[in-house]
Parts: sequence; C-alpha cells; structure tokens
Amino acid sequence: MGLLLTEAQANTTSIVSMIVVYAAVIGVFYFLFMRPQRKEQKQKAQTLAALAVGDSVRTTGGFIGTVIDINDDMVIVEFGNNKNCRIPMVKEAIVEVEKPEDAVATSNDTSDSKKK
Repeated sequence: MGLLLTEAQANTTSIVSMIVVYAAVIGVFYFLFMRPQRKEQKQKAQTLAALAVGDSVRTTGGFIGTVIDINDDMVIVEFGNNKNCRIPMVKEAIVEVEKPEDAVATSNDTSDSKKK
C-alpha cells in the first residue's frame, strides 16, 4: 500500500513540474516574440494616425513621395518632380513618415555643422 502512494505522488509531481515547464516556455515565447511585435504594431498605427497632407513618405516598395490627399484607409501619394505621378495606395503600404518640420530641422543641423 505504501508503494502505491509513493508512485502516485511521483506521478503527480512529474505532471506539475511538466506544466510549470510548459508555462515557462510559453512565457518566454510571449516576451521574445509576441510582445515586441505588438509594440511595433502600436507604433505603426500611431504613425499612420498622425499622417498629414504634405508629409514625405516611403512605401513598402521603396518609393519616396509626398502625401497630397488622405481618406479613411487610402492615401494619394505624389512621386517625382513632374507632379503628374499620383498613385492611390493603402495606408498600410507606408513604412516611414517624415514631417516637413523634421526635414527642415535636419537640414539646418547639417548646414550648421558644415559652417563650423
């Protein structure tokens, strides 16, 4: 009888330790993969929400253009210097946004450093 109780306790202990190991592995996967991806998605959503007419954008295809019109989920981007290439695209196709003020501040910083 004492031998049966010892085996039952060993089985219970091994099951509990196995559950703890699985929970630890799931926790590690969450913090290594899922959490950073959600943080990146939130950042991209904030960037797209702050998108305004006149912003310079880079698309997933690598094209750089200027936003000329914004609808709910569509954006019309103007590419090139001839002002004739206007392409409507989905907002999710925009990878990077640069505000006109940021571009002016960056160019002023580089010109100031060249003067010194």
